[in-house]
Amino acid sequence: MDPLIITCAPVGAEVRIDQTPYLPHTPKLLGETARAVQQAGGSILHVHCRNDDGSNTHSVERFREAYEAIRASSELIVQFSTGGAIGMTPEERAGVLELRPEMATLTCGSVNFGDDIFENSFPIMRAILKKMNEYGVRPELEIFDKGHIANARRLARERLLSFPQHVDLVLGVPGGLDATVANLCDLVDDLPDGCTWSVAGIGRQQLLMAMAAIAMGGHVRVGLEDNLYYGRGKLARNEELVARVARIAAEAGRPVATPEKARSILGLPDRAAAAR
Repeated sequence: MDPLIITCAPVGAEVRIDQTPYLPHTPKLLGETARAVQQAGGSILHVHCRNDDGSNTHSVERFREAYEAIRASSELIVQFSTGGAIGMTPEERAGVLELRPEMATLTCGSVNFGDDIFENSFPIMRAILKKMNEYGVRPELEIFDKGHIANARRLARERLLSFPQHVDLVLGVPGGLDATVANLCDLVDDLPDGCTWSVAGIGRQQLLMAMAAIAMGGHVRVGLEDNLYYGRGKLARNEELVARVARIAAEAGRPVATPEKARSILGLPDRAAAAR
């Protein structure tokens, strides 16, 4: 098995700042979190941004500040969200790609999101992917349902992307696939040949999905975007969630990937080349 790539999603769009004191909602806090996450064993930081009052923003300037803070504090692969928050326009969601992060997410289909709808029609997906191609940003394909894999194959047939790709399987969102080992295995079996994959389990299923991925040879995403708690009644810090997965992987005899090793596994340029 390859060394384990641990992605941390420290902020997200749904968590409120009154729910936890550990949400890194400013660029400065994101920089501090990046340092702690790398020290704990993380390889990738998945970035959403907030205003100082905690409200969601996809401001290019705010993302620029966050990007600079993360870069100054760590060697992590920086991965921007193009999902943004419910209600943002496709133009808002794709605008931050002009900053040319190493990676950005591409959600491969619409999905019910609690009582809301996270819209990702083919016109939206095509527009975001064309921006990624324009700026040389590597996509991470976000899969909430099995039909999303078929959607990704359609985008490949349209020559907007090519396989293999890195895929994140998001399980446990109300409205998407349940976070079960059976569903995880089914999705992994359906991936195009050569794809690398990670799993993001939502809420209390985060640890179960992480343990399954460690055993199956996949990779793991954790963080406050997906799960606020370390255990029953105990709020988590992002770096604690990363450190726990790294510790479990070590017990299983699987080392964690450094950011530079993760770049090699994912076929990304090394950091010096990416900075040029």
